[in-house]
Amino acid sequence: MSGIAHPIFGLDHLLAMVAVGLWAAQQTGKARWALPLTFVATMLLGGLLGFAGLEIPLMETGIAGSVLALGLLVALAVRPPLALAAGLTALFALSHGVAHGLELPMLSSPWGYAAGFAVATAALHGIGYAVARNLPQVAAPLVRIAGAASALTGAWLLAA
Repeated sequence: MSGIAHPIFGLDHLLAMVAVGLWAAQQTGKARWALPLTFVATMLLGGLLGFAGLEIPLMETGIAGSVLALGLLVALAVRPPLALAAGLTALFALSHGVAHGLELPMLSSPWGYAAGFAVATAALHGIGYAVARNLPQVAAPLVRIAGAASALTGAWLLAA
């Protein structure tokens, strides 16, 4: 479970994970559970690639871009068709997963590490989802403001 810290203490990962939960809460029907599930599953696949030492081109740019894109999706409360939403979510998750896999500490079990980053990611999705779904209707614009703040942070990360 040593992988728990990576998604929580990396600002880019933290913002993206919470944003997935916020965005899922803005959706209807199957998308509410499909987006977080798609993210975790694809992230684990990316983690396997990272464990094998395979890097994807522009990985860090993809991570920063996911913070920007997810922030915009939340800020604009975009509700695309499920296939498009799941595809975008998977694309974002792959970069995060490879990064997690490449960060495997020398003395850690890959499986314990993967379980840790999967649990932490799912918890962050759950936090974002719970916040968005439980805010009173009058406070709902705060979710969109949080999305805009995430998008701005993503733009800053891309520029850095």
